Amino acid sequence: MSSNAGSVGAGVDQLAVDPADPAGAVALLRTTGAVRARCAQLLERARAGGSRWFTVHDDGLRAAAADVADLTRARYPDLAVPYHSRWRHFEAGGVDRRADLETLLGTADAPERARAMIDLTVISVLLDAGAGAEWGFLEDRDGATTRFTRSEGLAVASWHGFVSGAFSSDPSRPLQVDAAALRTLTEDRLAGVLQATPDNPLVGLAGRVQLLRRLGDALAAQPEVFGARGRAGGLFDALAGPAGSVDAHDILVRLLTSLAPIWPSENTIGTHRLGDCWHHDAVSGPGLTAGWLPLHKLSQWLTYSLIEPFVWAGVAVTGLDALTGLPEYRNGGLLLDTAALRLRDPGCATRTWNPADELVVEWRGLTVALLDEMAPLVRARLGVDADRMPLACVLEGGTWAAGRASAQHLRDGLPPLAVASDGTVF
Repeated sequence: MSSNAGSVGAGVDQLAVDPADPAGAVALLRTTGAVRARCAQLLERARAGGSRWFTVHDDGLRAAAADVADLTRARYPDLAVPYHSRWRHFEAGGVDRRADLETLLGTADAPERARAMIDLTVISVLLDAGAGAEWGFLEDRDGATTRFTRSEGLAVASWHGFVSGAFSSDPSRPLQVDAAALRTLTEDRLAGVLQATPDNPLVGLAGRVQLLRRLGDALAAQPEVFGARGRAGGLFDALAGPAGSVDAHDILVRLLTSLAPIWPSENTIGTHRLGDCWHHDAVSGPGLTAGWLPLHKLSQWLTYSLIEPFVWAGVAVTGLDALTGLPEYRNGGLLLDTAALRLRDPGCATRTWNPADELVVEWRGLTVALLDEMAPLVRARLGVDADRMPLACVLEGGTWAAGRASAQHLRDGLPPLAVASDGTVF
């Protein structure tokens, strides 16, 4: 089965940089062309039997595609699938929280509405790492209390924190996220927003606090992007040019460049932080990029989630299929659960791994490459083309939901491989 490279886009060939120079090497690693090409290297190697950890099985990939297609049709019978986005999680429980936010924004004009929605999206996505199986958020609405868990719970919790002004330093302007508020964020304050207690434990709370404090520093340090108040929503003004459109890959590169200082990972080239980019000996590349596998999961998840705030403000977002599938444990778990990927040593599933471990790095890389192969199989079963169902819709329809359903059926929602979370990668 050949890789679906039709939407590679944003490749390294388009960049006139020197990979022997640290800045040039980092620029190459901040492209989805590099993500796809290097993940494809690992898939080709695994198919040839060269992986220490995994074997690849095309019958399992076809089974995964069938599961995804069936679930997509069940969830969206008309096949009008929305984009994979944090905004789907804001709809948890059938509640239109975007409409609630529109009401709260009152007479604000379209650019300010976009800034507020970008503020909310950024803060919510950066809080969207694995919460753990024991945590939940209780929402009181119309006299009823509903408990939300995992990604939906973190979305609803962050929405309430945002509208209550928890991330604003200006009581007269609660519907914003600004540098001053983030730089003084405490663990107790974020625990209150997320209802985290010893009886309701949240994985990676301290890591989330450090991530948001670093975000505050980054916003304050770049007024040319984030404005004098250091608002995440300044991305709207920085990216929404006079043409009335923005390329999705340009959004991603802006995030990877401007938010690079926030990542606590020690993965660096020179003084440049690489973020979600990991060492793997089997990955080749020019100059200083050799041995590095870029994935940029959280930044791509944020990019997918920013599409709608731009579109709602009248700014077209182009080049969406340059983005890749997301290498997280729902998509990767689906591939293991359907035996598209199999562990050479089943005992690997009994221990806890770290994000930098080669097995985890390779699992995530293979996930990206196999999602590209799965997407046309899903479309073929549904009788649609890539224009009607881009990868962002296959993910939503989709792979993420199928991975969650499989995990729930097999392991009470737990992923097939345990990876220690610091609240910043998964």
